[in-house]
Amino acid sequence: MTDLWLVSFPLDETSLTSVEKLKRTLAKTNLASSFKFSIPDLKVGILDSLFSVSDDLSKLDTLTESVIKKTHQCMREVMEHTADKVQENTLANGDHGMSQSAVTSPLKSYLQSLRVDLMSYMTKFQWDKAKYPTALPLSSLADIINKEVSQMETELKSRAAAYNSVKRSLEHRLDRTLQTGSLNDIVRREDLVVSEYLTTLLVLMSRGRYLQWERTYESLSEFVVPRSSRKLYEDGEGGVFSVTLFKRAVCEFKAKAEESKFTVREYSFDLEAKKQQEMKQHSVHKKEQYGIFVRWLKVNFSGVFVAWIHLKALRVFVESVLRYGIPVSYQALVLRTDKKRSKKLKEELASLFIHLDPTATTCKTHASCDIPELCQHEYFSYICYHINTNLLEIS
Repeated sequence: MTDLWLVSFPLDETSLTSVEKLKRTLAKTNLASSFKFSIPDLKVGILDSLFSVSDDLSKLDTLTESVIKKTHQCMREVMEHTADKVQENTLANGDHGMSQSAVTSPLKSYLQSLRVDLMSYMTKFQWDKAKYPTALPLSSLADIINKEVSQMETELKSRAAAYNSVKRSLEHRLDRTLQTGSLNDIVRREDLVVSEYLTTLLVLMSRGRYLQWERTYESLSEFVVPRSSRKLYEDGEGGVFSVTLFKRAVCEFKAKAEESKFTVREYSFDLEAKKQQEMKQHSVHKKEQYGIFVRWLKVNFSGVFVAWIHLKALRVFVESVLRYGIPVSYQALVLRTDKKRSKKLKEELASLFIHLDPTATTCKTHASCDIPELCQHEYFSYICYHINTNLLEIS
């Protein structure tokens, strides 16, 4: 499993030598791949205010990651059980080398392409000056990201609720139970008597009430046609019986039947045809809403991820100033490794940059810890943030 670490080192002579040693070691041992992470010159402002900005960025980081997780989870829920293809919206840097036969589902294919694209975005990061102007104070940049992420979270809730409402409505109409589902496959035209004075009702009951029905249905109204009941269908739980009676007795019969725990369904082919047409319209509407919602999720997942990485860049800048001082002089790198090599890589970094803090030979809060997710909660002699690539778990 891939790990991405965003690290920062000062540009003093000793640290520069250590960085070069690190690059040679990585090339020789394959512990990790390193990529320059370019952060533009940002406005430092008043040094004392950086502590407050640092705290705000930390909280915003947690919020943004939470929104990314919610968006991803929503994508899974919406797309997982659908047969609709989403490959046409796969991102340009996706894994096109994967054969179609190897794709187990459209969702997994799409998420796999996102993994590749987001990894590429990290290792080739460029600051978006149009969206996040570098002339603005750090607090203003944080406000832009906060507004963007909060709006995304609010809209996600609204859109998810609207889509789920449409989905539940269609599922209710597709309900195949005898009480609410279509009976077109059960009832034939010859099963129904329809005339000026007579009508046929369908009565649903459990298997245990068959005998009671046969004994009592003629007495539920004096206007029931004798021996008119027929069993039309049964499954493991119960059956559907027809009964013919005078139209003027329908209300009385239904009331008496309900008292005896029988469920009466009025049925006509015209009514069922209307229901089928309505169901088809709802199905088309749901498909349209699915397409709109999935496109929104894809666009906004990408947008919130981009905001998140800019936020990480802000955190690296602020912490580098606080840790290494002014004038601003540091180098940021993305280290790409995996779980198996994480512990060894941390040991190598601790050894190379021990001069930054002789007491920080290991992380001070969890000396035996080898989980990069804890980077932001531990102390290192260098600056370290973990980019959680597990946001796109494909299971």
